[in-house]
Amino acid sequence: MRQVGTPETRAIAAAGRQHRTLEQHHPVGSPDDAERRTCLSAIQEDLSRMRGLRLRKGAPAHACRGPLLGLVSLGLASCSGGVLDPLGPVGAGDATILIDATVIMLAIVVPTILLAFWVAWRYRASNPRAEYLPYWSYSGRIEAVVWSIPTLTIMFLGGLIWIGSTRLDPFRPLPSETPPLEVQVVALDWKWLFIYPQQGIATVNQLVVPAGTPVHFSITSASVFNVFFVPRLGSMIYAMPGMISQLHLQADRPEQTWGLSAHFSGDGFSDMQFAVKSVPAADFQAWAAGARGAGPTLDQAAYAGLTQQTQRVQPATYGAIDPRLFDAVANQTLPPGPGPQPESPEHTGREISSGGKD
Repeated sequence: MRQVGTPETRAIAAAGRQHRTLEQHHPVGSPDDAERRTCLSAIQEDLSRMRGLRLRKGAPAHACRGPLLGLVSLGLASCSGGVLDPLGPVGAGDATILIDATVIMLAIVVPTILLAFWVAWRYRASNPRAEYLPYWSYSGRIEAVVWSIPTLTIMFLGGLIWIGSTRLDPFRPLPSETPPLEVQVVALDWKWLFIYPQQGIATVNQLVVPAGTPVHFSITSASVFNVFFVPRLGSMIYAMPGMISQLHLQADRPEQTWGLSAHFSGDGFSDMQFAVKSVPAADFQAWAAGARGAGPTLDQAAYAGLTQQTQRVQPATYGAIDPRLFDAVANQTLPPGPGPQPESPEHTGREISSGGKD
């Protein structure tokens, strides 16, 4: 006979039937009335205890709703402000490659995990119907599956990444009817210098670009190797002393984000970040006009001060620039930064830093 209900409800029903049976066969006033009352008290206690264990309808769903919503919120928050929250066409292309590659790998990973649980359940010791082959050693079909699926996965991933990387070649200009904005970038210890040759201004640890306009970055380093990276715009690229890297990016809409150094470069590396502001084209022109002539001049003397190792440098603006400065830095006509300076005769040359993230 099929049993209906949960074990708790069936136990409560059985206790109720036992209660009615005692009432019928041992009425009040019978010789075994004392025994009847003892049994009834015990049954009533069991009924109360079992009813207390019963969950109200929908309680499991309500209990799981909080953790589930928390996980969803955490997942959405982790995407905000990163590579999965692109601000321009290059960032969107990078995010597409990352998502497509993850889906291709999950198509293999998820069935493999499920199959592992199925094999453990199917061939458990208590299952007599599972076929036991102690002397089995080879199967051509299994070998074909084991080798063909990873091979196809690598081919799909390789093709996807090769096509995407070709389309997102950092040296390739972005298609646009608007002429690109030229920005020259110099990686210093431990700060970023941005030179706007067309506007005749420069900034430190602050990058301002017009929304909807391609930006052509020429990137070099006046110190060690570094990596220029704005996560929401995409395509990190090396900044190398004595060389110029090219990078084309674009912000599609006005917004504020951030950039960073993605390569360890010494004690102040963790603070080597900069603000990125994408503003409307008219606001960018007004900002550049207001900055021009309003601050100090970035000449060789000012640049020599920037090459000194400093940490947690606040954003600054230069109202005029030496137009030959970037080429002098890239060609190493100007000497690179001095690097760590000894602080005492016993010091071996490594700077003792008090910086870093709190």
